[in-house]
Amino acid sequence: MTTDPTEGRPAQGLDGAASRLTIYIGESDTWHHKPLYTELVHRANAAGLAGASVFRGIEGFGSSSKVHTSRLLSLSEDLPVAVVIIDVAERIEAFLPQVDEVVGEGLVTIDEVTVRVHRFRDDRA
Repeated sequence: MTTDPTEGRPAQGLDGAASRLTIYIGESDTWHHKPLYTELVHRANAAGLAGASVFRGIEGFGSSSKVHTSRLLSLSEDLPVAVVIIDVAERIEAFLPQVDEVVGEGLVTIDEVTVRVHRFRDDRA
């Protein structure tokens, strides 16, 4: 993987060994009156990480053991959310202090992954 020195982002995309950082939080979690998932995505972007996505769960429970669901009869305002970030291990490790700063409650995991395809449109041209 080569790096674009002006952006800090992969110039050719990821290929091979990488890490997947997954941050499990609640949809209603906030940081300075903004959704926490938004803060995490914006920080990952500013850090030059390869990419981040937010996935909203339809049902789940965490350490409180309270089940949160999107079913009509028991609408929840705090559905589970997973923020997934993939980049090389060194860049993920360097980003962890920012995660620690903003995540008060939740679960953070790191998995080794193999990137088989990473293609993107270069909007800088």
